[in-house]
Amino acid sequence: MASDELPPPDPFRPLRAVVPRDGREARAMNKGKILVVDDDRLVLATVTHGLSQAGYEIIDADNGDDAILLARQHRPDLALLDIRMEGMSGFDVAAYLRESLQTPFMFLSAFADDETVAQVKALGAVAYLVKPLDIAQILPTVEAALATVRARRAVAPRPAPVPRERPRHDPFDPSSGFAPLHEPPASPAAAPDDVSGALADVVAIAVGVLMHRYSLSRREALLRLHRMAAADGLQVKASAERLLDAVELLARPGNA
Repeated sequence: MASDELPPPDPFRPLRAVVPRDGREARAMNKGKILVVDDDRLVLATVTHGLSQAGYEIIDADNGDDAILLARQHRPDLALLDIRMEGMSGFDVAAYLRESLQTPFMFLSAFADDETVAQVKALGAVAYLVKPLDIAQILPTVEAALATVRARRAVAPRPAPVPRERPRHDPFDPSSGFAPLHEPPASPAAAPDDVSGALADVVAIAVGVLMHRYSLSRREALLRLHRMAAADGLQVKASAERLLDAVELLARPGNA
C-alpha cells in the first residue's frame, strides 16, 4: 500500500465528526441538549447556530410559554435564557425549570443592575453573561456550566426508585378509553374519548389548549398529548394535568 493511500474504512469503527482541512479533529457531536430562549430573533439565530456548530443539540423558543412546553417535552441539559421578554420573563421560566424540571439554567441579558444580579443569584443560575456577546464568549461558559452540573449529579445520592405499574398502560390500546386516532367518531357531536367525570374534563381542556396554541385539529391535539405523555412516561391524564399546571402558571398575575 502506498504511503499516501488511506486504509479501507472499518465498518465497526464508531462514526466521528468530520475532520477540518487544517488537520485538527472536529469536536465530537451531541455534547449535550440546550434550550435557548430569546425574543430577539437575530440573537436567537446567532446563538443557536453557534452552539449547534459546536456540537450541541439545540431547542429554541422566542417566548416563555413555548420554552416551558419544549423543556417539558425535550428535557434539556441546560437552558440559556434572556431576561426581558414579552409575556413571561426569563426569571419566570427559570423558576419553573428549577422547581418543576430541575433543569439548570444561565442568563444572557443586556442588564447588569444590582436588582437584576440579585435576582439571578437568588434563582440559582449557573452563569450570567451580559450582552452584547459573541459565540466565542458563550461557548466556554456553556462548557463550564455543563461540566459543573454533571459533576454535581455524579456525586449526588441517587433517589430511591419509584415503583411503577407493570405492565405499563398503553394509551393507544382500544381498552384505554380512547377511540383509535385513525377512526372518526360515531357522530360530530360524540366525544371520541369514552371517558367520564374529571378525566374527561382534564383531557378535554388540555386538548383544547393544544388546539388553540398550535392551531391543531382535535385529533392532532389529542395525538400530541399522547406523545407528550409517552415522552414523560406518564398516563395521559397525568400529562394533561401537568400541561394545565403550566398554563395556570402562565396565567398568574405578573406573568401576563
